[in-house]
Amino acid sequence: MSHHHSDTPPHPTSFWARVHAQLFDTSHTHGLAHQVNRWLAWLIMLSTLALVLEHNPTLASEYTSVFYWVDVLTVGLFTLEFVLRLGAAGADPRWQGQRWPRWRWLRSPSALIDLLAIAPFYLAPWLPFNADTMRLLRLVRLARMFKLGRSLGQAWHEFQHLNRHRSFRAKVHAALEVTGHSGRLHHLIDNFIVFWVLLSVVSVVLESVASVRAVLGKEIAVIDTLAFSIFTLEYLARWYAAPEDTAHHGKWMPRWAYMRSPQAIIDLLAILPFLLERFLPWPLDLRFLRVFRLLRLLKLTRYTSATGTLYKVVKREWQVILASVFVMLLLVVLTASMGYLLEHEAQPDKFENIPQSIYWAVVTLASVGYGDISPVTPMGRALTVVLSLLGIGIFAIPAGLLASAFTDQLRIDRETLKHKLLHAMAHGHLDPKAQEWLAAETERLHLSPDDVQRLVGEAQAMAQSSHTSPAPHSTLIDPQARPDLAAAQFQLLVAQLQLLRSASGDRLHTQLPEGSDAARVLQALGPDGHHAR
Repeated sequence: MSHHHSDTPPHPTSFWARVHAQLFDTSHTHGLAHQVNRWLAWLIMLSTLALVLEHNPTLASEYTSVFYWVDVLTVGLFTLEFVLRLGAAGADPRWQGQRWPRWRWLRSPSALIDLLAIAPFYLAPWLPFNADTMRLLRLVRLARMFKLGRSLGQAWHEFQHLNRHRSFRAKVHAALEVTGHSGRLHHLIDNFIVFWVLLSVVSVVLESVASVRAVLGKEIAVIDTLAFSIFTLEYLARWYAAPEDTAHHGKWMPRWAYMRSPQAIIDLLAILPFLLERFLPWPLDLRFLRVFRLLRLLKLTRYTSATGTLYKVVKREWQVILASVFVMLLLVVLTASMGYLLEHEAQPDKFENIPQSIYWAVVTLASVGYGDISPVTPMGRALTVVLSLLGIGIFAIPAGLLASAFTDQLRIDRETLKHKLLHAMAHGHLDPKAQEWLAAETERLHLSPDDVQRLVGEAQAMAQSSHTSPAPHSTLIDPQARPDLAAAQFQLLVAQLQLLRSASGDRLHTQLPEGSDAARVLQALGPDGHHAR
């Protein structure tokens, strides 16, 4: 993604100019063009899937009305898009200022594809109803897939421009990973892979239903084959481009280092069931292989930063989490022992021993209460009431710790980004390498363009202020002249103090003189870097 647009384009005056700027102009900073293209891409893929399923005779006869209304909704949205693009053609820079801009747009390849996507629906009532006509209409309706070419073509040209001086291997890496010069093509590839992950997982789930498998057996087999081909191509491409990954720079065998990484192992597990099912010399349990294919869901962890943030949280707070887990295990064992003592004589079959009582203790403390094992003695029931109330708080401790630490880690990541951005703007501007780094980091942290512009503006102002200061002791911003910048500098200093306090633990407190101003500030921050309340 790129954030080099610093000026907002002039606000369009006419209605169709505003429509083009808001819905179709990808260079408009505050427009919806990227969201529109994304949703249209998903709609095209889903409608194409519906067209494929419609070829199944059983489904076509049983769900005729469903397929019809899906087609009506799809064609309606595509028709609305076609009309809006036709009306806004005069505001398109390609045809602006020319005679008959709408007619020129209608003759363009993208407009003809859009027309082919909706024409069969409107022409069907006027054509002779026979098998050949139906096959022709279905074939023409599949032209909707070519509508993806508009977004793909724009993204491809942008990608070529951003990577014009890079090698083929670097381009492959930029297309698959967030690099700062990946452009929109990376998002399209991600969406395509996510679509196939979800589709393959749904097909595996539906395959376990005998009635569905009898009807969609061939389609599920085709989906599995296509998914295997796509995931294999992705795995090989990532293996080929592994030396370009900064995580493997300096390693003797970067491709081998990639193959041992967790994400590469997940990618391998996504394609392994297909290979085992067809190439092993001895038979395996097909049910095991079908369930094994559900591991493809783990591929989605690559497309969210939540997994990495959660790993940082667990790594940073493992001592506190381990302590809470220890308290939970201790309570479970003590509860199971008391339940065994109180209920063994009354229910020797259910409270036969302490290990069997542990199941009842966990179910009771978790406030689930399946009811298959329950006390019958008065003391046992009283214990169950106490444990149910106690379990609400005890089992909520790890969840509360993780939620608090997760939010704190996101704040630390964003404040760290702001701190690095200030250092990167030592000269008052970002060089191309720093711009690529900023684009990758903002995508990883899911920052909005407004957040990025605000951070860049604050960093530029503070960098300029530090350069124009006559002496080191006067680098502080005058709060009377620029209260907004002074507040931003104050927030940055507090964030840095919080980071130091959170990272150093109690060691920082021992290095400060007792009763000093610094010690009082440290005490006010609290034990975890937050303000004490």
